[in-house]
Amino acid sequence: MRRHHRTTPRMARVLGSLLLVAAAGAFTAGAAPAPQVKAAPLDRVVPAPASVTPGGSPYRITRDTHIRVDDSREARRVGEYLAGILRPSTGYRLPLTAHGGGGIRLRLEKGGFGAEGYRLDSGGKGVTITAAEPAGLFHGVQTLRQLLPAAVEKESVQRGPWLVAGGTIKDSPRYAYRGAMLDVSRHFFTVDQVKRYIDELALYKVNKLHLHLSDDQGWRIAIDSWPRLATYGGSTQVGGGEGGHYTKADYKEIVRYAASRYLEVVPEIDMPGHTNAALASYAALNCDGVAPPLYTGTDVGFSSLCVGKDITYDFVDDVIRELAAITPGRYLHIGGDEAHSTSHEDYVKFMDRVQPVVAKYGKTVIGWHQLTGAHPVKGAIAQYWGLDDTDAAEKAQVAKAAQNGTGLILSPADRIYLDMKYTEDTPLGQDWAGLVEVRRAYDWDPGNYLAGAPSSSVRGVEAPLWTETIVTNADIDYMAFPRLPGVAELGWSPASTHDWDTYKVRLAAQAPRWEALGISYYRSPQVPW
Repeated sequence: MRRHHRTTPRMARVLGSLLLVAAAGAFTAGAAPAPQVKAAPLDRVVPAPASVTPGGSPYRITRDTHIRVDDSREARRVGEYLAGILRPSTGYRLPLTAHGGGGIRLRLEKGGFGAEGYRLDSGGKGVTITAAEPAGLFHGVQTLRQLLPAAVEKESVQRGPWLVAGGTIKDSPRYAYRGAMLDVSRHFFTVDQVKRYIDELALYKVNKLHLHLSDDQGWRIAIDSWPRLATYGGSTQVGGGEGGHYTKADYKEIVRYAASRYLEVVPEIDMPGHTNAALASYAALNCDGVAPPLYTGTDVGFSSLCVGKDITYDFVDDVIRELAAITPGRYLHIGGDEAHSTSHEDYVKFMDRVQPVVAKYGKTVIGWHQLTGAHPVKGAIAQYWGLDDTDAAEKAQVAKAAQNGTGLILSPADRIYLDMKYTEDTPLGQDWAGLVEVRRAYDWDPGNYLAGAPSSSVRGVEAPLWTETIVTNADIDYMAFPRLPGVAELGWSPASTHDWDTYKVRLAAQAPRWEALGISYYRSPQVPW
C-alpha cells in the first residue's frame, strides 16, 4: 500500500522548531554563509611563469577524471608520476589512458616550447599540458601541483574540491642551468636523503643537482682503482661521526632517480685543495710520502695534492675516468677553490693538466671561479661564489674570462649560499659571508650581477648547501626553505617578473604545501605567511 506523504502534527511541530532555529541563525550577528572554495589564481605559482592569461571556468578533478597521455613511454612516465601525487590525497583512481577527451591531458608536440618549456590550458572540460620534450611536461606538472590545494600533497585522502583555475600559462626558463648543490662530504647523507632533496628541488623546476663528493672530511664515492678512498677516506665526517660513502650502484641510483625528476647530476671532486681525505688514504699522493690523519674539523685551505708527482695525475685520470663512466650528464666539476697550500704556479700547472683529462672522458669542465686564475679551456664554466664586496681585481679576472668565452654559474655566497644564517639567532649555519635573509637571497639579477661579464656568459644560478652544521633532513629543509624557491625563480622566470613585493605574497602561499609535504622551514618576518 502506498504511503501517504502528509505532515503529521508531531512532524509539523518539529519542522516549525527547525525553521525557527534556522531563522534565528540567519539573523545572528556575525553569522556568515559557508565559504565558497575558489581555485588558486594562475599567477600564484613559484617560479613565476613567463605568461599568464586567466579566464574561463575552472576544471574540477573528480572520481571520473582520467589522465590522458600520448602513446610514448616518456609521456606515460610523467603521467604515472602525476597520478602518484594525486591518487593518495583525492582518493580517485585517475586511470591513465591513451584515448578520450576531457580530464587531464599530457601532450608532446613539436613547437616553440624549447627543451623545458610548456603550455598549460585549463577550462571547464579539462586541463591540457603541452610540451615539445618530456622535461617540459614534467615542469608543467609541477605548475599544476601548485594550482591545486596544498592538501593534494598529503598521503591520505583529503577533502576537496580539487579545482584548477581557468586560463592559459605559457612558460619556459630564462636559464638552462638552474642548480642546487648538496655537500655530502662534511656530513654524509644517504641515498634516500638525497632522493628526498631531489623531490624538493623538482617542485621548483631546478634541473641540476651538484654533489660535492670529496673534501678534507670525507671521500664519498667508490673508485675501484683506489679503493681506500671510500673505505678509509669516507669513514668519518665533521665532528667525528662514522661518515659513509656511495657504492657505484648507490650513485647510479641517485643519477637514475634524479633523471626521473629531470635533474642532471653534476659530480664534484674538489682538487688540488680540499683533499685531506684522499691524502690520508694514500701516502703516495703527499709530497713527503707521509699520510696525514683523517680530519674531522672545519678549517679550510691546508691540504694539497702533490702537483709535482706523476702519481697525482694517474690518480686524477683514474678518478675522472671511473666517475665519468657512471655519470650520463655532460658536466664534471673539478673544484679548485681555497687551494691556499698550493702555490699559484703549481695551481696553474695542475689545472692545465687536469682540464684535458675531463675532456678526454667526454665531459665539460666546471670549476669554482678560482679556475679563471689559471687557463680555463674552451667551453669551461666557472662557478662564481664571491661576495658583493669581493676584491675588484678578483671580480675583474672572472669578468675577463667571461669576455673570453668562459661560461658563468652564479652562486654569490652572500646571496644564495643556503648554509648562511638568516639572522644572528639562526641555530644552524655559518655567517662568514654575512647574514642572508629571504629578501637578500631573492632581490638581485643574475644577468647584471658581475660587472664586466657579458650577460650572455651567464649559464644560470646554483644554490650551494654546505653541511658543516647540517646533519638531518630537517636541517636541510630549514636552511633551504624559504630561500631555495627564490633562487629557482631567479633561474627560471623572466627578469620582467622580478618583484619582491609580489614574490613574497606568492612565497607565503607556498607554506601550506611545505607543511603538507613535511618540509620544515624558517618563518621569516619578511614574508606575510
